Parts: sequence; C-alpha cells; structure tokens
Amino acid sequence: MCGHGGYHGHHGHADWCCCGPAACGPGFPFGRRFPTREERITWLEEYLKALQAEAEAVEERIAELKAAG
Repeated sequence: MCGHGGYHGHHGHADWCCCGPAACGPGFPFGRRFPTREERITWLEEYLKALQAEAEAVEERIAELKAAG
C-alpha cells in the first residue's frame, strides 16, 4: 500500500490502487495518479474473472447441499 489509505478500498475495490507504483516512492511530487483506460479495462476483466469463479463456487456448494438433503 502506498500510504493513501483513504483512497484504497473505495467502492469495494480494496486490492486496486489508483495511485500507481510511481506514487508509492518517496519524493514523488504528485499525489494521486488516475488509471489509464487500459488499466481500468484490465482491472475490470480480472475482477469479472474473480466474480465468475466465486459464482461457480457458490453453484457447486448449492449442488452439494441439494445432493446431501
């Protein structure tokens, strides 16, 4: 984390830093760096994959519960 705790975790995106790696170093003269369009697309694609994996796990658990009952 880069020390911008107030910016981390907004809208539930705790693993995504909008400050970028350059903003984490000492002496960086600028504060916040906004993500590029490509960075946002990449992050959203990764987030979608994680959501799909979670949905699949939930579906499997439901099937297990139905089979056991």
